[in-house]
Amino acid sequence: MRRALAVAEAAGAVGEVPVGAVIVGPDGHLLAEAGNRRERDRDPTAHAEILALRAAGQALQNWHLNECTLYVTLEPCPMCTGAILLARLGLLVYGAADPKTGAVQTVLNLPESSCSYHRLRVLNGILEPICRHQLQDWFAVRRQERRVARGL
Repeated sequence: MRRALAVAEAAGAVGEVPVGAVIVGPDGHLLAEAGNRRERDRDPTAHAEILALRAAGQALQNWHLNECTLYVTLEPCPMCTGAILLARLGLLVYGAADPKTGAVQTVLNLPESSCSYHRLRVLNGILEPICRHQLQDWFAVRRQERRVARGL
């Protein structure tokens, strides 16, 4: 999770919402890592999780990630949760819950819903205070920058 936090920090430093994702294989070796790139790529699907899933599939030459673990700093949204389920990910580990769009346990529980044929193992709340503060601090800075820009 600490590596995911560092990736998130790098994304935030270039103006992206600071979310980081890291995928390790069954042997514990790093397969992929990605931060959000929606702004840079001008792509609404360029969430950290999606980018990391794509890279892990390429690294393994297989879209089945059932023996892999994804560490992500924020609970995945519906799009990312769907991709995680379709990849048949072995384990999802996330930091902060997302009270607005969290689709693993907070707002929706897609892994346990009738639309999911894959039973995803989930560990939540890992380094949660650090993950949550990273996001809150980033958004607080952006709000302050907007206020200053408007002369408030």
